[in-house]
Amino acid sequence: MEDMGLAMQRTIDGLAEPERHETLAGVVERVTFHNAQNGYTIARVAVRGHSDLVTVAGNFAQLQPGQTMQFWGFWKDHPQYGPQFQAHRHEETRPATLAGLEKYLGSGLIRGVGPVTARRIVAHFGLQTLDIIETACGRLIEVPGVGAHRVRLIQAAWEEQKAIKDVMLFLQSHQVNTQHAVKIYKTYGDEAIERVQSNPYQLAQDIWGIGFRTADQIAQNLGIAADSDERLRAGLLFALITATEEGHCYLPLAEMLQQAIALLRLEEQEDALTPRLVEIARSLVREGAIKAERLEDGTGEAQIACFQPSLYQCEVGLVRRLQNWPMPSGIDLPRVESWIERYMQHHDLRLSDEQRRAIVLAAQQPVTVLTGGPGTGKTLSTRAITALWRAMGKRVLLASPTGRAAQRLAEVTGHEAKTIHRLLEFDPATMGFKRNADNPLPADAFVIDEASMIDVVLAHNLFKAIPEQAQVLLVGDQDQLPSVGPGNVLGDLVRSPQIPTARLTQVFRQAAASRIITNAHRINSGQMPDLEGAGTDCLFIEATEPAQVVECIREFVTCELPRLGFQPLTDAQVLCPMNRGTVGANHLNTVLQQALNPPLPTTQQFDRGRRLFRVGDRVIQLRNNYDLGVFNGDLGTIAGIDFENQKLQVQFFERTVPYDFADINELSLAYAISIHRSQGSEYPVGILPMHTQHFPMLSRNLLYTGLTRARKLAVLVGTRKAIAIAVREVKAMQRYTRLAERLG
Repeated sequence: MEDMGLAMQRTIDGLAEPERHETLAGVVERVTFHNAQNGYTIARVAVRGHSDLVTVAGNFAQLQPGQTMQFWGFWKDHPQYGPQFQAHRHEETRPATLAGLEKYLGSGLIRGVGPVTARRIVAHFGLQTLDIIETACGRLIEVPGVGAHRVRLIQAAWEEQKAIKDVMLFLQSHQVNTQHAVKIYKTYGDEAIERVQSNPYQLAQDIWGIGFRTADQIAQNLGIAADSDERLRAGLLFALITATEEGHCYLPLAEMLQQAIALLRLEEQEDALTPRLVEIARSLVREGAIKAERLEDGTGEAQIACFQPSLYQCEVGLVRRLQNWPMPSGIDLPRVESWIERYMQHHDLRLSDEQRRAIVLAAQQPVTVLTGGPGTGKTLSTRAITALWRAMGKRVLLASPTGRAAQRLAEVTGHEAKTIHRLLEFDPATMGFKRNADNPLPADAFVIDEASMIDVVLAHNLFKAIPEQAQVLLVGDQDQLPSVGPGNVLGDLVRSPQIPTARLTQVFRQAAASRIITNAHRINSGQMPDLEGAGTDCLFIEATEPAQVVECIREFVTCELPRLGFQPLTDAQVLCPMNRGTVGANHLNTVLQQALNPPLPTTQQFDRGRRLFRVGDRVIQLRNNYDLGVFNGDLGTIAGIDFENQKLQVQFFERTVPYDFADINELSLAYAISIHRSQGSEYPVGILPMHTQHFPMLSRNLLYTGLTRARKLAVLVGTRKAIAIAVREVKAMQRYTRLAERLG
């Protein structure tokens, strides 16, 4: 009752003394917080007449240090952080002092102008600087050290900034987050506003990082009715896109309708809307925007499968290619058996019967799948098959989905291996591969490792580019997580009796000495891993509270790993079931960045709201960017930050890639990553937080995949209960695909 009385008194006090609205003007010194979802920002502002920096909070399109701003709002006393100015409206004004001009120009706002160039320009033109850039930019050539190329760069950047601000103002006027204004402008150019007005839903398809919710909010603010045909149509199409992002190749019609209604948040009108949605779906099929296929279930009942047309073509095309593959000719099996004997003698090794059968199978079949868990000899078998094909005079090409996996394949076979994208020679100009059915790859045999990572689109493009007379070996572990992209290619090929499969099940004695391997097989068979005993390559650190899990990981990485002879920055990888939460990858990245790469006076760092990158940070690419030639899951290190040209330099496996500041949302810190993103990679040390906070994602194949990423040492940190949940939970890896059924 007392608490209720106090609350009521505060309410009465608030009504009695309304906030006094004021105007505040000053220069932004730094942005301390920015929420990318709603634009909520906290900034520290230098205001004349205030001896200390003033904290200003509100929703802003994009605040940057150096901007001179006018704010309208009221003062509020925050119980923890003290007085804050709550701004409900803002407007940028021109800097009124030379120091303000320098800070404004040198803040990274304009590509081509860093702190040094800004100082020179302001020293030359004084308070007329912005007028000169606006109306007579060519005069910048008068500034010592500013050449003609730099002048053109500054002029183009200034014009772009003006156009971007127009886009920002347009989006802001429709009450949406404007963090993507730069991306929108880069995608559409001068047509940005027109394109957004004509079809706001296209944003979600064209611009990575803008989802359906954002596009839908823009659409409704533009006046598109919640139950309009245009919105319902977009909901159906995005239900299919969302299904693709979850790994499905299609959705049953009933499920597509249900997901569209949920996406549109029209559940209360489901009964009335369903007939309209069915009719709109039919029109989309007639237009070719959806491919519908009738599926018989053997009981006389039928359901309609709804595909994105491109995925349907990929699945059907892959099946057609596999079904028409000719058998290799001239295979002398006794000679193959004799070669295997000589190979074992020459290398002083003994192959198991399973391995010998796998080699013979690969020698005589056009396409062979080699699958098995850790320690069962996939690597040795792959090496032997590669050697056999070369002994038969075949030109052999080797590839894997990721750079790290390709590097490992090259190491174990002794021959060059490429990523599949490099093998197929991706061409950013056409957004397609140069290698295809009309320009096939120049080889007679192909080894494709980590095949569980290959989605149906990449598989289709790969098999199109393989010559019809060639032989193919697909190597992978079918019990790992399926591909991030749509389909479950390896699992479907193993399920199909039409594709010869060699399964390796025998764990070799040397491998059986590794607790990583024995625990992986225990997990895969539904048993709890052995968590007892020290001095092994698989450790368990018990921690019950989420904060305790985080602290144990931080202490182990910074203190224990060096004592065990490992380098924390290069050898250790934290692998999380989830990104969110206290023990998720996002929070662990913040903690480990501070521990392993803390801020130093000599270290460059780039801070935009919640994104903070420093030179030396480990980062991971979050999407395929064909223009830059980097792909989802690629790991790199920040090598430099160029504020003048607004570039972030990232050193990847083979080369350094420059990122525009506008594109940094494609990168994330990678001290901790999700287990899904770790597929195809191995690390000397793998550290897995396992806590019930991860309950929605805990599953047997997730734990199995994470554990088998560790090569020398695996460390599980958390609770036995969470591990037991993961072992028990067999998440259905079944995705909506038709690959196995089409193969027969």
